[in-house]
Amino acid sequence: MKTYQVHAKRWDRGWELHIDGVGVTQARHLTEAEEMARDHIVMALDLDDDTFTVVMEDIQVDAEIDALSTQARQAQREAERMQQEAARKIGCTVTKLQGRGLNNREIARYLKISPQRVSQISSRQKRPADRHDHL
Repeated sequence: MKTYQVHAKRWDRGWELHIDGVGVTQARHLTEAEEMARDHIVMALDLDDDTFTVVMEDIQVDAEIDALSTQARQAQREAERMQQEAARKIGCTVTKLQGRGLNNREIARYLKISPQRVSQISSRQKRPADRHDHL
């Protein structure tokens, strides 16, 4: 099944939709862009609607907002990565504290999290694939 990539560019009256290998069409609202691109492909290439897919490759508003949006997405990915790293380190810490004989309530107080959270972490740490022996 062929995939057509669409590049949407904002303009005064809506969105220009540049369809790779097909041409350009327009949509008044971004929410209509995929449907309008699909209709254009059907008409321009005389294809059945169910014989191809449409992917919104990129969406451009203006240089300043596009740059800000890219920075925001990068910051969000970094925050998610840091959250995963923090969870891994907390899991390792729980395992080590349990190895030192602390109970879940003591660990919870030490880590400033709930005893229920310690239990959740502890049960995950017992699975071999998730076990970490060091920070």
